[in-house]
Amino acid sequence: MKKYMLFFLIILLVLTACNLPSSPAPIETPIPPTTTPTDVPTSTPEPTSTATLIPTATATATFTPSPTITPTFTVLRAEVLERANCRYGPGWPYLYKYGLLKGSNLEVIGRLDDANWIQLQAIGGDNPCWVKASLMEVKGDIFTVEPVYPDQAPLPVSPYYVPLSGVTATRERDQITIHWIGQTLRAGDEENANSPLYVAEIWACEKGEFKFSPYGLYTEELIVFDEAGCSEISHGQVYFAEKHGYAGPTQIEWPEIQ
Repeated sequence: MKKYMLFFLIILLVLTACNLPSSPAPIETPIPPTTTPTDVPTSTPEPTSTATLIPTATATATFTPSPTITPTFTVLRAEVLERANCRYGPGWPYLYKYGLLKGSNLEVIGRLDDANWIQLQAIGGDNPCWVKASLMEVKGDIFTVEPVYPDQAPLPVSPYYVPLSGVTATRERDQITIHWIGQTLRAGDEENANSPLYVAEIWACEKGEFKFSPYGLYTEELIVFDEAGCSEISHGQVYFAEKHGYAGPTQIEWPEIQ
């Protein structure tokens, strides 16, 4: 009986196995065809315009003026050699200001270009006047003192009279003749009986040297000489003088050398 049961189970197992579904056949996955890349023509970039450089103007060197050298001037000391008159201007025609005693020591603060007359004052003072250089013993080189006339040492101005008018000048070769319309002093306005009524200041060329000359005059005429040969321009001016100061100056229209 057991044999029959065993046999029956084996047959049942075999039959069961035969009825199982068979494994499905593998499905082939289609392989997509390989695409050979085709060269796609790329657009050739058009040449871009290159900016043309416009030449710029070459900067030229600008002229730089050399610095002007300012001269250094000195103030010197001087001793009065003999009693002297100190005046408002650099010459005998100018008004008297005060007297200087022999042995006095003063400061020399200015001069004419040729240093024949010098401007001085008390040491530390502020009341300058002019004296002839030969009457002083200057301690130092006088040409290191600043030349100041007329620009920095003007004459005192008269408040009571007007400048001269009608000033003319004519030339005959080297001779210059100057005229003007005169004026009369009121009583008491003269410095003294010998004081000139007019002071003429002339810058002229003599023997190749440009010189300053002051003239004290009592009439309305002056004759001077002016030669060729100087680089400076000759010129002149004239004042009316009274004890308080000077009316003017009136410029002289200087005649040219023919």
